[in-house]
Amino acid sequence: MSLENEKCEPCQGDVPKVTDDEMKELKQDIPEWDVVTEDGVNKLRRTYKFKNFRQALAFTNSVGELAESEQHHPEITTEYGKTTVTWWTHAIDGLHRNDFIMAAKSDKLQDD
Repeated sequence: MSLENEKCEPCQGDVPKVTDDEMKELKQDIPEWDVVTEDGVNKLRRTYKFKNFRQALAFTNSVGELAESEQHHPEITTEYGKTTVTWWTHAIDGLHRNDFIMAAKSDKLQDD
């Protein structure tokens, strides 16, 4: 099953972060995403390009609706012609499979 078809699993902080091997495997499904480290926390980040602010804002709102439906919320920055989305699991200060699922679902929103 592809990541975009999976559902997020609720996690409270008692779940392990993805291992380096798992991260490498999962990253293959979302090649446009970068793993960034901020304050020692690994996160997934991608900037989507658009023709104007209206399109960037519409995409931002779509990601927001997705986040609400999955109860997993990213950091989103919207600017003229681009939206940057950053996923990580706050409860574990790092990356969980859920973050890769949400990244794939975000990509699907742009494709639709």
